[in-house]
Amino acid sequence: MRTLIASLCLLSVAHAQNVKSNIPYADPAHERQVLDVYSPNGAKNLPVVFWIHGGGWQQGDKTDIQIKPKVFSERGFIFVSTNYRLLPHVEMDVLIRDVAKAFGWTYRNIAKYGGDPQRFFVMGHSAGAQLAALICIDDRYLKEQGVPFTVLKGCVPVDGDTYDLPAIIMTAEFRQTVHGLPLPKFGHRVKFGNDPEKHIDFSAVTHVAKGKGIPPFLILHVAGHPNTAAQARRLGAVLSESELPVNVFGARDTTHNRLNANLCQSDDPATKELYRFLDPLIGSTR
Repeated sequence: MRTLIASLCLLSVAHAQNVKSNIPYADPAHERQVLDVYSPNGAKNLPVVFWIHGGGWQQGDKTDIQIKPKVFSERGFIFVSTNYRLLPHVEMDVLIRDVAKAFGWTYRNIAKYGGDPQRFFVMGHSAGAQLAALICIDDRYLKEQGVPFTVLKGCVPVDGDTYDLPAIIMTAEFRQTVHGLPLPKFGHRVKFGNDPEKHIDFSAVTHVAKGKGIPPFLILHVAGHPNTAAQARRLGAVLSESELPVNVFGARDTTHNRLNANLCQSDDPATKELYRFLDPLIGSTR
């Protein structure tokens, strides 16, 4: 059923775009080391949105993108959506490097699809928000793929709760403990390696520094969600302290999943904030 729905989603946007699906970005490639490229007809030298799906690092798919490819295409972007191997089949550092490898492939090949390899906007939802923030702040991952930070023009993490892992682990475990509830068997502590040093290293806030070429950030979150709101403000504060451009926007009257699903809907407040962020960085593409 999931495959059928994904196929229908691809067909629904194909009339306005060239859609290349399941392109391998590794050699040899695991079945999840593939990505999709959506390009407007006649695309040439267009900015690129690189999208990273969510799903708790354990599930999710590159086709979980709603109307994003269609709308970004209409606004003059190439849209790339990637899969990556998942927990617990690989460890977190391998998973992150899958995303970086997908980005590296896109950087080297996107001109063939009408994209500008010097203008990337990295976006992701939930777990994908953590991955987007990390690869745009900790330059080790993209450097391994030969990608300079200068190609990053903006990063938009959407409702992530793991930009500062020690903080969220402490918060979640304290909440469980004070209510007399058991700790999760596969919570953030275990997912990220069950090692305090790894938790620090996998936190985007750890690697923020002026002069690295970190791009401007728009951090979207659900205003009423205590975890994602606190983490968004935390990342925003660290970026701001390093004099890096950042805007933190809390969307009201929404939920974790709805914020993502509604992104690119014309009447959506977070979408309007997204366009206000993107347009000055690239000029209007409409």
